[in-house]
Amino acid sequence: MIEITRPTLIVDKEVCLQNIERMVLKAKKYKLRLRPHFKTHQAAKIGEWFRIFGISQITVSSVQMAEYFASNGWPDITLAFPLNMLELERINRLAANIKLNVLLENKEAAEALANKASGKMGVFIKIDTGYNRTGIPAGRTGLIDSILDILKSNSKLRFKGFLTHTGHTYTARSTNEIFSSHFDALLKLKKLKNNYQNQYPGLELSMGDTPSASICGNFNGIDELRPGNFIFYDLMQLSLGVCEMENIAVRMVCPVVAKHVSRNEIVIYGGAVHFSKDTLQNTDGKELYGRVIVNIDDEKRLLDTKNYLSKLSQEHGILKVTPGNFKHIAIGDLVEIIPVHSCLTANLMGHMLTTEGELITMMPKY
Repeated sequence: MIEITRPTLIVDKEVCLQNIERMVLKAKKYKLRLRPHFKTHQAAKIGEWFRIFGISQITVSSVQMAEYFASNGWPDITLAFPLNMLELERINRLAANIKLNVLLENKEAAEALANKASGKMGVFIKIDTGYNRTGIPAGRTGLIDSILDILKSNSKLRFKGFLTHTGHTYTARSTNEIFSSHFDALLKLKKLKNNYQNQYPGLELSMGDTPSASICGNFNGIDELRPGNFIFYDLMQLSLGVCEMENIAVRMVCPVVAKHVSRNEIVIYGGAVHFSKDTLQNTDGKELYGRVIVNIDDEKRLLDTKNYLSKLSQEHGILKVTPGNFKHIAIGDLVEIIPVHSCLTANLMGHMLTTEGELITMMPKY
């Protein structure tokens, strides 16, 4: 086992494999294609874990990520980010070597793609089903029609269907709200499919968010699921009722560097450059960046939410700890922090260590 001396992201491979298998079985149950989003782990080695379960088609969030996974043998990739026309040269190179799907949500990008695409590409139109981040509202069929007309000018472009990310499920206040958002998205996509499937036989519907993919049971009319966070899960998913604590596969292990008894605060080496910016509220209504696991009497214990990662600066993290637990944590100890958002935490770290001691490097950032 590699000695841990600085902030280190630990991933439990066995839990990851269980999470992958569970989602694969769910997709099979509902006759869905599972095209997992690899932005959560961004690692070729972890990508190999998906191959064990027969996954051959993936989702990514950047051209660079598509290039990285294409170079590691993934032949069918959806770039689930609005087309950046400034990267069309790189997109053309990708399309010459793999099956590539791109995403459109405006006429300007559609025109640039139609004018410059040199290889065969699948094209999804991004639909906003309530997240209000990107995408075309489902009712704006005039804009959809104009994009489709532009695509017809280049025979190498094939309209694949409609794609959405129901990202507002991540801010739901109950599982019922997740069910409601998912069902609303389902109705909007199915209406679009009914409107366009005669003109475009084989048109597909693609959805991708971990909360609804994990707990919803109605996928009528949907062809493809693209969740990503499910491989690791995190405190956010736990708070939504989407997973159990034992499904969370990642921990940040951080050295303790100082203690301040007058404030019941413990300083760890692990700050904003290591953790996600996202927070949750603890039982006292205070914001927390993570929950704390400590070793007490040679046993790992998850402390209650009165003990939490309360503040981040660049390299420092501040733990608020109850007096009873303060004495169990010494300077020089290692503490484990369960992150609020595993995707951003992994992205910040750039590498991780499995519980078996294997170092896993992620895709280069530049």
